[in-house]
Amino acid sequence: MKVALITGITGQDGSYLAELLLEKGYMVHGIKRRSSLFNTDRIDHLYQDPHHPDQKFKLHYGDLSDAMNLTRIIQETQPDEIYNLGAMSHVAVSFDTPEYVGNIDGLGTLRILEAVRILGLEKKTRIYQASTSELYGGMPENKNEKGFYDEFSPFYPRSPYGVAKIYGFWITKNYREAYNMFACNGILFNHESPRRGETFVTRKITRAVSKIALGLQDKLFLGNLEAKRDWGHAKDYVRMMWMILQADKAEDWVIATGVTTTVRDFVRLAFGEVGIELEFKGEGKDEKAYVTACNHKDFQVKIGKEVLSVDPSYFRPTEVDLLIGDPSKAKKKLGWVPEHDLASLVKDMMECDVSLMKKDIALLKAGHEILKQAE
Repeated sequence: MKVALITGITGQDGSYLAELLLEKGYMVHGIKRRSSLFNTDRIDHLYQDPHHPDQKFKLHYGDLSDAMNLTRIIQETQPDEIYNLGAMSHVAVSFDTPEYVGNIDGLGTLRILEAVRILGLEKKTRIYQASTSELYGGMPENKNEKGFYDEFSPFYPRSPYGVAKIYGFWITKNYREAYNMFACNGILFNHESPRRGETFVTRKITRAVSKIALGLQDKLFLGNLEAKRDWGHAKDYVRMMWMILQADKAEDWVIATGVTTTVRDFVRLAFGEVGIELEFKGEGKDEKAYVTACNHKDFQVKIGKEVLSVDPSYFRPTEVDLLIGDPSKAKKKLGWVPEHDLASLVKDMMECDVSLMKKDIALLKAGHEILKQAE
């Protein structure tokens, strides 16, 4: 039985990857940070009785800032594969916490690599490092001849998050070459799902649209609507992570769909899932969106209602306007093909968030009923 160790297992990617590996018969160990609050919602369904003889899922308390702790966990678990998905991954927040991001996203990668080296596991343990499209910084002159970013495109990070991740990228490559480790970078472009964190723009949109459709919220506030991203489904991307560590040779890989969409169009798609059509008026910080049609019997929003405004406070100090990746290498050498397009991704997220908001309404009504009876 193969053994895998996943940092960041309580996150979007970690939870989907844990599911995938368990389906493939792995023993899966995950590292989670200690917190006074439970933050295991995405993986609670994977738990079994810890005394069950077939238990194949185990969590360990740890932190990417603690080298001794990481070394101990790696020594105890003796993993065949390590997936380093742990990071402070919110680009906008990285401007507020640059030192923390450098410590976790940059030096945290080094601590894992060094632990594997010190423990003499270079020949046994394969390492996947979650890199990011933010390495490229959206610089147009750095695209390939097809107008995409690939494995050979120069880097130009434009956030503390991107800068920290570029250290993680190069230290992984350095350890691969210096110590002959099977250590790979997956340069992931934006990937989303119903499990995406609520502060990320796609989930912020789908949650807000669901609330607006159900009458729980008046409107949505966003930053740069012109920003374009290459959005894929997290399920497709974690499958590629696994494929990278099954390859014959350790290399670096771009994981992307090769299709780009504006934030504005993502908003259109999300509203479209609840039968609402929009018209955008104005430009820049003055842009707003209004309802022009509402064609779903379960969701009735007044025609002409303003449902979106731009808030300049959400603009980043250095904005990346366009990111689009070229996954040709992954498709050609590993046979990776995404199973989800953007429309199905948005549909998946909207169905989940509408259902979630309806549950909140039901709980609220039940609470009111209990209070009424108590009176």
